[in-house]
Amino acid sequence: MTEADKSSSAFTGTQAAGGGNLEAGIQRRRRQRAQRERIGAFVYPAGMLVALLALWEAATYLFSIPAYLVPAPSAILRSMDTNSAVLIKESVGTTFEILLGFALSVAVGIPLALAIYLWRPFARAVYPVLVSSQAVPKVAVAPLFLVWFGFGLLPKVLIAFLIAFFPVVINTAMGLASLEREKIYLAQSMGFGPVATFFKIQLPNAMPSIFAGLKISITFAVVGAVVGEFVGGQGGLGYLLLIANGNMDTALLFAGIVALTVLGVVLFLLIGLVERLVLPPHAVERTSFGSETM
Repeated sequence: MTEADKSSSAFTGTQAAGGGNLEAGIQRRRRQRAQRERIGAFVYPAGMLVALLALWEAATYLFSIPAYLVPAPSAILRSMDTNSAVLIKESVGTTFEILLGFALSVAVGIPLALAIYLWRPFARAVYPVLVSSQAVPKVAVAPLFLVWFGFGLLPKVLIAFLIAFFPVVINTAMGLASLEREKIYLAQSMGFGPVATFFKIQLPNAMPSIFAGLKISITFAVVGAVVGEFVGGQGGLGYLLLIANGNMDTALLFAGIVALTVLGVVLFLLIGLVERLVLPPHAVERTSFGSETM
């Protein structure tokens, strides 16, 4: 091997090593950026929450706000500790109502969305009714459910279902309709039948939109269960809020609101966890506000 060949081989090796180091550096920076974004997703909201609670606590003392109007966060925490057994007990009943209403919204909403997508005359007949039904206040409908179904579990589940099923229907129908026709033509040219095209092409394409509807639906189901307990409940966190309001126990009222908030957030995160387990990473939409680096 001549000196020129040796020099060329050494230069090529240096280039390869430099390229490998560059690629490793890019991957390392990507991992570091992803780690900063994950940390920031928790640090920024936690910092904002702590700052707001500190301002709230200071304002109650500086302005001598009566506890029956706005209790201090420390008083709410004491109430949560004192009434922890009651809060946990009532949360169990409310959670059961939420999950039943949510399950019913999924069981009815997804087949209804499929019918709307597949059968155009049915969509023209049903879609306007669905949209107009959302203008009816559910609080106004709830007393009718009490007359029809009594004061048991069923009316509260039905109210949660009425509020929660609309996002499931709309998002599923929109997800199915968002598929480009070219992909369907491609599947047909490859010999896929209607059933295979639906399960291999259309349904996977609609899954991110379906899960977006499920996330909205689970939070609406919380609202529906509380509305049912307000109107005719004999238990649950909504009923506890009514009792606390009647007794002018504002600290317990805020404690119940905190419990409902935590419950809604936990259920939302559980749906997100299922989404990440079911869908491939590239299909899961991730939105990070303020995480971009300049």
